[in-house]
Amino acid sequence: MHGLFHANGVDYSIIAIYFVFVIGVGFVLKSRVRTGEDFFLSGRSIPGWITGLAFLSANLGALEIMGMTASGAEYGMITTHFYWIGAIPAMLFLGLYMMPFYYVSKVRSVPEYLKLRFNEATRGVNAVSFAVMTVLTSGISLYSMALIFQVLIGWSLTTSILASAVVVLVYVTLGGLTSSIYNEVIQFFLIWAGLLPIPLIGMHNLGGWNGMLSRLPAGFGHLWSNMGSASSNPMGIGWLGVVLGLGFVLSFGYWTTDFLVVQRTLAARNLRAAQNTPIYAAFFKMIVPILVIIPGLIALAVFPKIGHTPGMSYNLALPLLISKYYPPGMMGLGLTAMLASFMSGMAGNVTAFTTVWTYDIYQAYMRKDASDKHYVAMGRWAVLGGIVISIGTAYIAAGFPSVMDYMQTLFSFFNAPLFGTFLLGMFWRRTTAWGGFWGLVCGIASAFALYYLIPAHVFSSPDAGNFWRAWWAWFITVALTVIVSLITKPKTAEELKGIVFGLSNRPNYAGFPWYKRPGYLATIAFVILVALNVVFW
Repeated sequence: MHGLFHANGVDYSIIAIYFVFVIGVGFVLKSRVRTGEDFFLSGRSIPGWITGLAFLSANLGALEIMGMTASGAEYGMITTHFYWIGAIPAMLFLGLYMMPFYYVSKVRSVPEYLKLRFNEATRGVNAVSFAVMTVLTSGISLYSMALIFQVLIGWSLTTSILASAVVVLVYVTLGGLTSSIYNEVIQFFLIWAGLLPIPLIGMHNLGGWNGMLSRLPAGFGHLWSNMGSASSNPMGIGWLGVVLGLGFVLSFGYWTTDFLVVQRTLAARNLRAAQNTPIYAAFFKMIVPILVIIPGLIALAVFPKIGHTPGMSYNLALPLLISKYYPPGMMGLGLTAMLASFMSGMAGNVTAFTTVWTYDIYQAYMRKDASDKHYVAMGRWAVLGGIVISIGTAYIAAGFPSVMDYMQTLFSFFNAPLFGTFLLGMFWRRTTAWGGFWGLVCGIASAFALYYLIPAHVFSSPDAGNFWRAWWAWFITVALTVIVSLITKPKTAEELKGIVFGLSNRPNYAGFPWYKRPGYLATIAFVILVALNVVFW
């Protein structure tokens, strides 16, 4: 197949240098990995600003870059809800209120916290469901990256999948989480360097913000003004669905309980750094729409028939802009930026899967008393296993018409019920072990039932379906957890000390300057969030 571009030697050289560099990071860091805590949690020694960038970069995968640009072209500025109300409040909540429980309890994973708070059965359900979800989402990342390379430079899907998977396999196997985190920081800056010229050049050519909006449908530059009802905006969902489904359940479910992102905070060198990790990331998260949403708007202004012409789907928004604005040689930088975005997302999934597999499945149910060296070796084999399975699930993702809808559906299956379990477990002492277990099991089951029993056409759009199914799965989880908890025996205060609200010592940072204190930083981030929503109302 022929791609949109004809990459030259300079382009391929840039990509080759990038491959060599990220693998080199793995080799350099290999000597620092001696224990299981080094391999799986970076020895809990990483500064907060590095874990903050890694926290964000692990979420900034190829699917995010390509899919959100496409969504920006299709729906306009309302796509930004995924970055602002659909992320920032949850990230601040994680830093301020949930990190003390995760970090002080010294757990190695989210399922391990569930074992402490509830019981082994709850941990098992979460470990297995997270492992399944992780390899499925990892397959989405692989497929998305392969699709980009197939469209841009004509590589086959299989060639692209295998080449990308092997590079991630090498550097994660060598350096574990530390290698993944440092590469994610490098990839964060590469993504910005490679993609920022697109909005700058595009806005300049279109005559600035107002010049661009003059070429777009009415309302495409606003966040909330067209959200009065589902029929008044192209996304097909009203403000209540966005607030409850995306802003509350899906957002909090992902950013506060998904081990892919939580693992980066556990690598921080102290509790304050761990709390600041998602708060630092929130500041950067608020400006990511510059890289993805604005290019989507530019694509619609420059290619007004996109999405309405055969062979010119919204998914091509970003590749078309690279083709239009990037000269030969610079395209290699753009391709490397997308490659970096893929690898950061893929490596994040793989390291999270490896930790949960090794500690919460293998050690918990297969071999309890092996040496630390044995578990590190198992972790390295798990990297290989996770990537091989992800290659297989990449072809599952290929069978779905929209990988973004597929991913949001997976989150509604697993993350929405888990958030209900965590919310009650951390903040209501009366929640019992079996209340948590049955609430989580029934919540996941109800999410599947809602998906398969309610026809898709009942909802005005796939996003509307995902948002409302997530809300009801969360509600069922909470309701059943409360009912079962009221008729079963709770744990004692001594058993819950340090892991629930009201039985834990809150950290005191009175001696630190304001710019190092999580509370002040979170307040500033929230004020900026409100201001952005007002400006783009």
